Amino acid sequence: MNLPLLYWASRETGDPKYRDIALIHARTTLANSVRPDNSTYHTFYMDPVTGAPVRGATKQGYKDDSFWARGQAWGIAGMALSYRYEPIEEYRNTFDRLLDFYLKKLPSDLVPYWDLVFTDGDGEPRDSSSAAIVACGLLEMAELVESDAAARYRELARRMMKSLVEHYAVKDPAISNGLVLHGTYSKKSPYNTCRGEGVDECVSWGDYYYMEALTRLSRNWSSYW
Repeated sequence: MNLPLLYWASRETGDPKYRDIALIHARTTLANSVRPDNSTYHTFYMDPVTGAPVRGATKQGYKDDSFWARGQAWGIAGMALSYRYEPIEEYRNTFDRLLDFYLKKLPSDLVPYWDLVFTDGDGEPRDSSSAAIVACGLLEMAELVESDAAARYRELARRMMKSLVEHYAVKDPAISNGLVLHGTYSKKSPYNTCRGEGVDECVSWGDYYYMEALTRLSRNWSSYW
């Protein structure tokens, strides 16, 4: 998600090293953080001496082999951003594979539980911020692909945002000074394993991507970078 800043730096300075770092990071992520089933690890450890891959893990998902919703969302949106700067087919294919996995794990209202391993009846909180992030990724990729795929991505984004607006948006400022309810920062907190941190709350990045997606749907908008 931060790679556009490196592409911008190379464009502004004329020094290709920042773009090269972005390409290396993206390749490393694709090689290690995307699992064979098209889910993603939150964290991947490398040997600090050799640089060889060691293991995948999670800090905010349910467990190391589960599917942290926001991590999957970051992967979807991040692939779209990378594809804008480098139209590499592997980025497009990975975007579609990550998206397909994510969609198959969603409840009926298209807003995921904080980890995609959970389903209706598990009693777990949602993460509304993940839905907003994915909507932005869909709208980003829709600007870069052929018309049929673009139409499908935009329709998915509209449906996700409609659900957020109707069922998750703050309608009464007495309830919250945020914009979107039912975000989850970290249900699995190292500091408080019972309750976590920022569980079932408005979260700043959820509010941001909610507004970005609404802006993208209502007028022409382009990334800051």
